[in-house]
Amino acid sequence: MPLQKLAFRPGLNREGTDYANEGGWYDGDKVRFRSGFPEKIGGWSRLSNSTFLGTARNLWNWAALNGSNFLGVGTNVKYYIEVGGAYNDITPFVDVNTLTNTITATTGLSSLTIVDSGYSPNVGDYINIAGATGLGGNITTAVLNQEYQVASIVSGTTYTVNARNPTTGLPVLATAGDLLQGGTYTISYQVPIGLNTYTLGTGWGAGPWGGVVGVTSSLAAGPFAATIGSPNVVVTQTAHGYTSGSYVTFAGATAFAGFTTGQINYSQNQLSTYQITVLSVNTYRITFSSNATSTVPSGGGAAVTVTTQPSGWGTPVTSGGIGQQLRLWTSDNFGQDLVIAPRGGAIYYWEASTGVSNRAQLLATLASSAYVPTQTNQIVSSAIQKFVIAMGANPYVSGTPTTAFNPMLVRWSDQLDPYQWVPDVTNQAGEFALTNGSFIMGARATRQEILIWTDSAIYSMQYLGAPYVWGFNILMDNISVMSPNSMITINNVTYWMGTDKFYMYSGRVETLPCSLQQYIFNDINKDQAFQVFAGTNEGYNEIWWFYVSDSSSGTTIDKYVIYNYVDRVWYYGSMARTAWLDSGIRQYPMAADYNNRILYHESSVDDNAGNSSQPINAYIQSSDFDIADGHNFGFVWRILPDINFNGSTVSNATVTMTVRPRANSGAPYSQADSPTVTSIDNYASSQVYNIQEFTGQVYTRLRGRQLAFRIESTGLGVAWQLGNPRIDIRPDGRR
Repeated sequence: MPLQKLAFRPGLNREGTDYANEGGWYDGDKVRFRSGFPEKIGGWSRLSNSTFLGTARNLWNWAALNGSNFLGVGTNVKYYIEVGGAYNDITPFVDVNTLTNTITATTGLSSLTIVDSGYSPNVGDYINIAGATGLGGNITTAVLNQEYQVASIVSGTTYTVNARNPTTGLPVLATAGDLLQGGTYTISYQVPIGLNTYTLGTGWGAGPWGGVVGVTSSLAAGPFAATIGSPNVVVTQTAHGYTSGSYVTFAGATAFAGFTTGQINYSQNQLSTYQITVLSVNTYRITFSSNATSTVPSGGGAAVTVTTQPSGWGTPVTSGGIGQQLRLWTSDNFGQDLVIAPRGGAIYYWEASTGVSNRAQLLATLASSAYVPTQTNQIVSSAIQKFVIAMGANPYVSGTPTTAFNPMLVRWSDQLDPYQWVPDVTNQAGEFALTNGSFIMGARATRQEILIWTDSAIYSMQYLGAPYVWGFNILMDNISVMSPNSMITINNVTYWMGTDKFYMYSGRVETLPCSLQQYIFNDINKDQAFQVFAGTNEGYNEIWWFYVSDSSSGTTIDKYVIYNYVDRVWYYGSMARTAWLDSGIRQYPMAADYNNRILYHESSVDDNAGNSSQPINAYIQSSDFDIADGHNFGFVWRILPDINFNGSTVSNATVTMTVRPRANSGAPYSQADSPTVTSIDNYASSQVYNIQEFTGQVYTRLRGRQLAFRIESTGLGVAWQLGNPRIDIRPDGRR
């Protein structure tokens, strides 16, 4: 028989069976296609040796007027600006209180107890103490005046932090000389930390699981206490007898501190069912979906009732899951300044002229601000027209700056003025409520329009000019979108991942054909859909989607799928990343990982994220192809490889090629590891061969009706691209 060329179609295809995809590639990891041929992807290295706190879900890169190259990094606990390899904490403060002598130290312990009736933080929230004087002994001024993380909650007004050395970070134990003092000082409370994964408030362990009967109780007048800028509300209920994790609902409450009656009271859709955290025998804490807009000692009316949620043995607390918000930041520029917002939170503004040593500020508190939305799902800046736009907001009502949040409302500031949000005939501020859907999932600014996705439709938002300012058109309904970060625009075409397919928009909405559709969507953990995010790798014409796989049984991102929009092919693999940004003002694409680092991709051939280089294991395997339509067995006796190692950093770059035979599609690949012939029916059926550059041919001993071809690299410094290898086959009978 003549030499048989192994020329496979580009891209991976998992839509049919292995044999049905004859002539194509079936499986792979960390391999891409360039001009139709597979090659190993590029490696990565650390941006710097510095790290940040939390899991990064948002990256944003821009240049200031002075030439500074800023990278915004939003994590579930903080927001940073990276410049020159250093991460500068600009996390906004939501409250600042001045206290006098309310810090208690206990001899022999590092725990410091702080009493503050003006704000109730959560465990894990960050605070900054300034101006305090040492308690005496080991608790010095330097120990006190630094950033701390709340360690525990004692009551609604009392919490603890763990004293530590500001230089080494080691615990500092109080001595007998440490007294109740501290002088007059301030405590600044940072934006409350967010969740690292998306969780549901039902199911096993989500609430009372031992057969609990719903009980209704009356509360004293004004049972709620709130603090401006915080979603946490303390409820007073004498001898309540609850345990943390229980669920309660309220009825009869009146609006207070910016919280509406509909937000507080129980509704049939159970959106106002709250999970509690017990603070004391008479108090517990609940968390609303927005922040309080004023500090109220007590509120909520005089005829409030509370009901514990019933459950029988072995039944969930409620019939529908209550999603706990995953911390997702959105970032955009207004000129050289930065506008940021955590999903479901307020809008914050950072002025580049103040420098990275200053924190972002609540936009509503800045000079000349008026009726800035107190809550939004996403913030977008229209760079050309110079508007700041809130996707999901509380509507404007004159005299009432804290109206109920509308997740379908689009509000925008006046043109050229991010502080002014009052619609008037003399400006271009305004709002528009979308109608198709129940909430705005996300939005992306493109060259000619802003695209807005609700949970069931996609809208186009285009600038019209005064007096109408913005026009809205529905592009398509009955579509889906996986997450707020699953959309991406490249070359003025927008792509996104739906819940069961991929879409594209280039003037009209179309389904994007995908040769991996069944494989990918059967593998995604839909409970962690909000973690899905998209990014581009423009240098290789690629769009990457990262997701949590269902097969991993975990809650962390571990897989990716890539669409090459020039070759129109798909491929996938395994990789743990939490955010991605392809920026034109930095040399390489950037990604964040679970080790609190920013990585430059395509900057190496190896994994250089750690202290030592590690090889990247990359492979690709073909679908089965037969020998003369599988009529006869064939004996494969040699391979003529066709491969280059351009870009390798070692002198003897090596890959392995494997030819895997089997008798028919239903038979397993043989696993014999010896090429020695032991009988006429016992050939070594699978053998691995090392292929180096300039290798002309390698000899094999393989027998089968159909074969699969695989190439793999596991060594350091190896880069490769496969061409069209050939195999030499002899007829070997029919059995």
